[in-house]
This record gives sequence, C-alpha cells and structure tokens, in this order.
Amino acid sequence: MSASAAPVEEFLAHLQVERRMSAHTLDAYRRDLDALAAWARAQARELPALGSEDIRAFVAAEHRRGLSPKSLQRRLSAVRSFYRWLLKRGRIAASPAAAIRAPKAPRKLPHVLDPDEAKALVEVPTDAPLGLRDRALLELFYSSGLRLSELCALRWRDLALDEGLVTVLGKGGKQRSVPVGSHARAALAAWRAEQPPTSAETPVFPGRHGPITPRAVQLRLRLLAQRQGLFKRVHPHLLRHSFASHVLESSGDLRGVQELLGHADIATTQIYTHLDFQHLAKVYDAAHPRARRKSGGER
Repeated sequence: MSASAAPVEEFLAHLQVERRMSAHTLDAYRRDLDALAAWARAQARELPALGSEDIRAFVAAEHRRGLSPKSLQRRLSAVRSFYRWLLKRGRIAASPAAAIRAPKAPRKLPHVLDPDEAKALVEVPTDAPLGLRDRALLELFYSSGLRLSELCALRWRDLALDEGLVTVLGKGGKQRSVPVGSHARAALAAWRAEQPPTSAETPVFPGRHGPITPRAVQLRLRLLAQRQGLFKRVHPHLLRHSFASHVLESSGDLRGVQELLGHADIATTQIYTHLDFQHLAKVYDAAHPRARRKSGGER
C-alpha cells in the first residue's frame, strides 16, 4: 500500500465503522479519493502534503477531463471530508480544500405526480394477482415518503398500524418514525390478512429469497404505472418527491417535511420549496387580474 493510499483506507474505515455509511456511499468516496490520489501520484506528491493550489489544479484537471459540475461538487465534497478528518487527527496544519469551490451546477427540480395522478397510481385493482401487495406497497410509499431501501427492509415489527406509525432505519443508520395514512393502513391490514406473517421479523414485502429487492420494486412500479394509464417515467423516488411536495404545498412546514423525509440538512429539503413556488406561480397567473393576459390585447 502506497503512502497516499494508507490515509485513504483509514478514512474509509472510519466512515464505515464510526459513521456507519452504506457500501454504496463508501464506493463513491473511494472513487473520488482514488482520483485525487492518482492525480497526486502524477505530480509525485503525497496527499497530506497537497496545498490549496494543488486541490484547485486537481479540480481544474477533472473539469478539463469532462466531469460535470455536479460530479465535481461531489468529488470536492469527498476531498473536503477527507482533509477535515486529517486535520482533526493532527496530521495536517490546515485543510487545503476548505476554501475551494466547484463550478455551480444547474439545479434540476425533481418531477412529481399531481394528486390526481398519485391517486390513480396507488389505487391499483386488489383483485389482480399480487393486487393486495401492490396496493399496500404503493399506498405506503406515497403515504409515508419512504426511500426505496427503507421500504424493502421493512419487517412487520416496524409497523404499528393501530397507532398509524412506521419506523425505519434511514441513511447513516438514523432511525425515524413516520405517520402512515388511513388508506395505507387499510391496504397493509388487507395484505397482512391475505398473507399472515409467521413472526414479527417477517418482511412486509417478501421476495423469492428474503425481502423484496429494490430492482423488483422498480420494475413492478413501471409496469403498474403503465397499467394505470400513467405515461410519465414512474420510479420509487417519484412517489417520495410527490409525498414531500404535496405535504409542503398543504402545510408550508419545511422543517416538518425535513423530519418526515429524514434529511440531515434542511438545504436538501429546500428544493421542494421551488416546486411549491412553481405551483403558487401558476395559481397567481391564473387568478390575479393583473397577471392574466388577454388574447386580444389589453382593454
């Protein structure tokens, strides 16, 4: 192991053990830091010895190589975290990445279903094969705004249908409890009655070998959307986006939506305020007498 690789491996071990990061997130950190280590080797430098100008040159080189602003932001975020970790352990005197900024990426707003589309999607026929399971899965997704990984990992012990709550383990191993709406509670109760769990540890949505897989949910959702006459690209996160947008639109409570979604940083949740503003702008344009444009010109 090279001198540059050793601190990277130590840092990744710290993220895995102390921060309990997922394998997917760890792989992303490794890719980003491997890119920096490769650049440093080409300059005959070690990572702890790099300065601000070096990090700036690395970002510029990655930009010239064709990395998008979004990818550069993610790469620089990993680099900042790595140098903060070195700084806390007294291995460097100052972080060379603290003041470096990546190019701004254009902000893409998530697509959402409107309430009528969401209703049409979740109300799948329950007399079809797997109909009760599909109805329960879709109702819970939209009712509680769960992540795909959270839904797939659910056991019956995590649901308190009488109280209307579901408890999930989110990103970073953080547990949260989220309300379950009346339609979702009824759908889950019907699904449980059709396929009674053998124990509290039984997956709510079983697959062939243990819990249902994320890929199986993605494919099923796409098929059900087509059957229900929706021709948008429907995926699990679209229901989470729709849940967040509809709750914020009705309540205006950004902090509440942050808690429901399990976002560590409210800045992540704030993207839904842009969606809400778009809705308000449409209402304004349609309703305000000085906003409406007349086809025949002003009178």
